[in-house]
Amino acid sequence: MLPWGVAIVRGRSMEPGLRDGDRLLVRWGAAARPGDRVLARFPDGTLAVKRAVERRETRTGATGWWLLSDNPAEGVDSRHRGVIAEADVLARVSARIWPWSRRRR
Repeated sequence: MLPWGVAIVRGRSMEPGLRDGDRLLVRWGAAARPGDRVLARFPDGTLAVKRAVERRETRTGATGWWLLSDNPAEGVDSRHRGVIAEADVLARVSARIWPWSRRRR
């Protein structure tokens, strides 16, 4: 697997910092830290960008992450799906690469 990739934000769950359609530079396999935005696979196979909040134990006793949306009124996160296994936190978001800037309204 290549160490770097691109992810596209879908939906409003990470607003206001990230918006639908934003392109993100991600580092595959990079260790997450509390506060990082990460790309994770939920148990149903959905890929999502979420905020890594803290390490917790999964139902099987393995180490995982509690992942939350920055916009709690939108999207699905650990409040709905539980702790996400460490192996399913696939990449750490390094930067938004598009759009380059946003004009403030």
